[in-house]
Amino acid sequence: MLSRLYTRWATTKLSLAAPRLSEGPRGGIGIAAIVRNEAAHIGEWAAHHQAVGVTRFFIYDDGSNDGTTDCLRDHLSPGATVTVTPWAQRLSDARLGREVHNQVLAYAHAAANHAGDLRWMAFIDVDEFLLPVRHATLDEALAGLAHRPAISLPQLTYLCLSEDRPPEGVLRGATRRLPEDVARRQGLMGFKTIADPSRITALRVHSVECDGLDRMWNDRGEALPAVRHRHPGHASADVIRLHHYYVRSQRDLDHKLQRGPNLRKRHAAYADKVARNVRAAAGALLEDGFAPQWLARNARLG
Repeated sequence: MLSRLYTRWATTKLSLAAPRLSEGPRGGIGIAAIVRNEAAHIGEWAAHHQAVGVTRFFIYDDGSNDGTTDCLRDHLSPGATVTVTPWAQRLSDARLGREVHNQVLAYAHAAANHAGDLRWMAFIDVDEFLLPVRHATLDEALAGLAHRPAISLPQLTYLCLSEDRPPEGVLRGATRRLPEDVARRQGLMGFKTIADPSRITALRVHSVECDGLDRMWNDRGEALPAVRHRHPGHASADVIRLHHYYVRSQRDLDHKLQRGPNLRKRHAAYADKVARNVRAAAGALLEDGFAPQWLARNARLG
């Protein structure tokens, strides 16, 4: 009975040993992301993040067959490096039958193997964009948070319900999002992390632990136990906004439903859950032009 109960759960948190650091100074920002058939969108994502200061991309390719990684490289200018790791496996504990979350495994691999000379690593998806609020680059935004090992960022949830992706890209064309209280109530406000990868000792998809402490910091530098970092009074997008384009078009929504979730055990309920989320969100969207306004202020990045 107990063994059957264990199989219903997945391994969604992994512990890490401290990585070996390079002998020289550490610096720069990297992104770890798992991708599957994102050729239609990854170009804008890659170009934006290089423009705001990301120099290294650690891409875990979950069986793409549409040229995703070629498109990524085509949209990066000299100065950025791309490390692509095939990542189409699905692993489970042979004794208990518990599935290992493939995205958590990718993040753990990135932190354990690529932390040596990086100061910051962001763990985000290709439908998520980091925008420094008062600065042009992430380096400038993170300078005031250098004494913190990990920053937890709430997702600001955008939906574009037109048939096709906006021709000008989602940053300029997808400007309707859910109010934070509605997103939280509907379970559509997750969190992602920017962290010093050398100090990560455990991680999940939406949070990390550093130095063995169950603690997270918001972008104001305030600390809370990790179990409370989602509290409305703690979640902050004052310094860095994380835009999550939950639906980038009706075509993208169809693709999302066909692709399914990362965990196999959730496939059966996934389509119904996403459809319910979109129906509930459609009537609550507000206009938010932060991204196009930010791009206009920082025209050289556009």
